[in-house]
Amino acid sequence: MKSMKARVAERGQVTIPKPLRERLGVKPGTVLEFSEDHGRLIAIKSGGIDPVGEVLGCLGKKLDTDSVMAQLRGRR
Repeated sequence: MKSMKARVAERGQVTIPKPLRERLGVKPGTVLEFSEDHGRLIAIKSGGIDPVGEVLGCLGKKLDTDSVMAQLRGRR
């Protein structure tokens, strides 16, 4: 893939070029972890779904246990 450029805004914000976002699956709400390696800025998508957040999100929805377990196991 060819090199792409983006300008750093006054507040330190950078827009990730659309072809990279699409290729890497970076969508709104994606959490990125930043680090530095020999003068290079490294951005890595943070780990997957927070299991506690998934369970808390179903509270108050009047779902039975089987439905909650199916969601947690990816059978939605």
